[in-house]
Amino acid sequence: MRPADRACTDRPWSGVVETSSAWHDVPRERIQQFADRALEQVPELAQDILAEIRREYPGLVLLPDESGEPKALVAIRHALELFVEQMTTGSDRPRALPELFRDFGRGEVSQGRSLDSLQGIYRLGVRLSWRRMAEVGQQVDIPPSAMYELAESAFEYLDVMVAQSVRGYAEAVARQAGERLRLQRLLVDLLLSEHRTDPTALLADRAADLGWQLPGKVAVAVLLRPAQEAVAPAVGDEMLLDMEGTQPRLVVPDPDAPGRAELLDRAVTGWSGAIGPSVPLAEAATSLRWAEAAVGMIEQGLLPRGRLLHCGEHVEALVLLPAGELIDDLARRRLAQLDEAGGPAHAQRLAETLLAWLETRGGAPEVATRLGVHPQTVRYRLRQLRELWGDDLDDPDRRFELELALRTRRLRGDLAPPPD
Repeated sequence: MRPADRACTDRPWSGVVETSSAWHDVPRERIQQFADRALEQVPELAQDILAEIRREYPGLVLLPDESGEPKALVAIRHALELFVEQMTTGSDRPRALPELFRDFGRGEVSQGRSLDSLQGIYRLGVRLSWRRMAEVGQQVDIPPSAMYELAESAFEYLDVMVAQSVRGYAEAVARQAGERLRLQRLLVDLLLSEHRTDPTALLADRAADLGWQLPGKVAVAVLLRPAQEAVAPAVGDEMLLDMEGTQPRLVVPDPDAPGRAELLDRAVTGWSGAIGPSVPLAEAATSLRWAEAAVGMIEQGLLPRGRLLHCGEHVEALVLLPAGELIDDLARRRLAQLDEAGGPAHAQRLAETLLAWLETRGGAPEVATRLGVHPQTVRYRLRQLRELWGDDLDDPDRRFELELALRTRRLRGDLAPPPD
């Protein structure tokens, strides 16, 4: 690297007029001759460059400006003129250049392309321009060493064009992403609202704006952030993720499709939460209610944290635990006999034996296997239970009420969990 280059590496691009450069040693009148001839070549050169671009990229869409000229032709011509001005005067980077090439970067986003083809076009333009500049340099006797410096500046100029296009591309991607999030949030809000009439037509309009295919069924998940700065789950565009609020919401289309559950579980690894049942599209709010109920139990420590729970696997808890006051009243009426059992420890053993008998409806061996105790111990306890409850144990309604009350106690952790 030349000393002059090192002195200016903190600038976006370096001019060629430096005190220790070969270009600086070229007489000013010869540089002006070079500039005058180069500027004369600009209109024709711009046309030649555009023609070559069309040959190399036949599918490229060329949009016209207000005057009807292709914007690309105007940009090529303008970029050539600015470069000649820069290498002639050594002035700072032209102010008009960045916005011009940021527009091209934005255009790539709007047309659904990457920046690869645009960068290729820029390189093609610089290569063709340099050939013409080299011919002009020979015509006015610019020394080869000075022309080498001019070539370096041309590629620095290319870097500026690419950098500004990348900036425009990034801005457009951000705006596009922001607009998608806005449309997605509107669709999620509509989808999860209660509806008195069929919302399908309105949902179809919102989904079309987003490019989302309306599914027949959905399931709604509610998530708990592992940390405030946690990275959003890596779900695809087919799922609607709303990260607003303290509890993000996720709409999963066709949740019963093969592989969907596994894909979802991988996407939300590290997150806690719950997903409601699969329901018709218009009933998504119902799935949301069950998911919110399950998440509330997770926060209370009634359901496990650390993964995405499926409400269908926790129906017992979701049905019984919210009815706490009713179940407590039922337990006071149906389990009062345990107070006569001779102490809390023995009362708990009797309660666990009664629940095991109600669940298995088997004899002493089956209940003993479930509890992990000796059958003779079970026979003794069953006799005690018959003494305490009598004919109630033969009444289907009473047995159902006893099982409800005892299952709720087990869900709360007051009784031993069932064997795996």
